[in-house]
Amino acid sequence: MCDTSGPSPMETPGSWTPLDLSEFEPESMLEVKRTRVERARFPVIDLHAHLSFSAKIVNGVHLEAERQYLADPAELIPVMDRKNIRLLNNLTAGFGSGLDDAIARFDKAYPGRFTSFTEPWFSLLLEPDYPRFQAEAIEQARRAGAKGLKLLKTLGLFLREGVTTGELVKIDDARFDPMWEACGSLHMPVGIHVSDPVAFFRPTDRFNERYEELNNHPDWSFHGQGFPSNAELLAARDRVFARHPKTEFIALHVGNFAENLASVSASLDRFPNMTVDIAARVGELGRQPRAARAFFDKYQDRILFGTDAMPHRDEYPQQLFCDRLYEIYFRFLETDDEYFGYAPAKTPPQGRWEISGINLPDSILKKVYYENAARLLQLEL
Repeated sequence: MCDTSGPSPMETPGSWTPLDLSEFEPESMLEVKRTRVERARFPVIDLHAHLSFSAKIVNGVHLEAERQYLADPAELIPVMDRKNIRLLNNLTAGFGSGLDDAIARFDKAYPGRFTSFTEPWFSLLLEPDYPRFQAEAIEQARRAGAKGLKLLKTLGLFLREGVTTGELVKIDDARFDPMWEACGSLHMPVGIHVSDPVAFFRPTDRFNERYEELNNHPDWSFHGQGFPSNAELLAARDRVFARHPKTEFIALHVGNFAENLASVSASLDRFPNMTVDIAARVGELGRQPRAARAFFDKYQDRILFGTDAMPHRDEYPQQLFCDRLYEIYFRFLETDDEYFGYAPAKTPPQGRWEISGINLPDSILKKVYYENAARLLQLEL
């Protein structure tokens, strides 16, 4: 038996030095293989990038068509070429005149290197003919060159009956049915983000594995305060999937439930019109490498590459558009390295764990890197 009769280090005066958690930056003592993958083995379509945002955002709702750009395309091309990124998809290219401007600035200026998704006109939700207007706006966006539709977690967590005030609008609200149907008839996939990591729906206390992240960003927490639970959000999303079987839905961030691959698998089995991307979730996938590898094996035709890259957004250091970000994704997918960081930042931005690679075979790598996305977006590469 262990002898527990003596004083613990915490009880012995002078035997320990207090350390603030924010200053704790442990260095691993493990001697393990470290592979640098500077360039993807095959061309890549990064389906999940954010190159622009609305010029006016109130309570999470994008209100204006005018865009704010995070980078000039000429700045991005050299990084793309170094990393073998064949194409970047701007998920938040906006609507109306803002969409037209984004497409002109990226897609038309650099053909074959950028594509764009449109977004809903949530600012017009209260108009009596909104359902018809929104469906027609999707058709117009398609004519303008948009390849799909992007739903931020605005719907379900921020959009309210007064747009920014009042009761939350539910994900499966019937007012959006014509929009989903329009996307289906036009073969425009819908990238849908409805929730956040499970930890964001739990108290920010000593038991929360993302305590540091949420303590630094308390406004990211959806615990209490009248917000629906993660389970309620996913259930509403699934009702939309079931109601619109001819519409292709990309459940972003590994179906918003990377912590529970069994649940994501059940949804994929239930909904043939559902795919997932891996954006901003290698940190979750890589800490369960055996389960993740099995997941990729089984759903290899329905997994898309994405990073959630946002150029020059210093408040999101894990998602900066940089060589290092892509190298982490490539290392996770292409090697069997163990225990390495999942983000460019020195201090883990999400939680204090490391990840391991899943060493995908070339046949699956090609699908994840570009074949699945090219098929979904109807691209010829």
